[in-house]
Amino acid sequence: MSVRASGISFSYGVKQILSDVGLEVDAGTVMGLLGPNGAGKSTLLGVLSGDLTPDAGTVELGGRTLASFSRKELARARSVMPQSSEFPFAYLVRDIVAMGRASWDTGDVENDRVIDDAMARTAVMDMQDREITSLSGGESARVTLARVLAQDADIVFLDEPTAALDVSHQERTMSTCTELAAEGRTVVAVMHDIQLAAAYCDVIALMHRGRIVRVGAPSEVLTSESLSEIYEWPIRVLTLDDGELAILPARTGISSAS
Repeated sequence: MSVRASGISFSYGVKQILSDVGLEVDAGTVMGLLGPNGAGKSTLLGVLSGDLTPDAGTVELGGRTLASFSRKELARARSVMPQSSEFPFAYLVRDIVAMGRASWDTGDVENDRVIDDAMARTAVMDMQDREITSLSGGESARVTLARVLAQDADIVFLDEPTAALDVSHQERTMSTCTELAAEGRTVVAVMHDIQLAAAYCDVIALMHRGRIVRVGAPSEVLTSESLSEIYEWPIRVLTLDDGELAILPARTGISSAS
């Protein structure tokens, strides 16, 4: 299911956050939204998912406007992993993952199959009987991702899915994103780790001051010039022998990127 947005503007009071943003993401694609703090990435994700209503512009999921979806239809069409993974109550891990099945009318057997698969993908099966409040921040983030996967939506919106994770689980999470895309799903992820985005995203959208300034394949978009400009810090991008990109921020802001 594709994602299309055009003419999106959004403000909090008098502060303009997004200005005339347009975006297209085809099914089977992992798109990374990159940019400095305050660029509007999380706000754009909220608008695309229907959690925020733009001041202007339209969003379509699979060719349908957001307004045309019922609440249940929208829950089945897209799932959202928020930036925060805090839980105020001591639910069991499995119960939280099972919340992803709320919009589906499938029986217990199918629900259990999907829940087990989601927990296996995020490596949380061994903690399914623990209370969520007993987990670390990274463990809670993985449980939240499992709930998102259990929702079994065609479009998956992720807000900084690797932020609280160690290296192995960062790689596992991004590998899961590529698996979802291979299944024909659409993944849009707000990311701060440029190196991970370069390795796993099919398309990168660079945001700066509420606008999308560049869109394309990582090798096209993640250049020394573009990254140094939007992050306001010298960043060097090298292409390794295997074609992978190496992102090297300068240790001081004095020298120029090359």
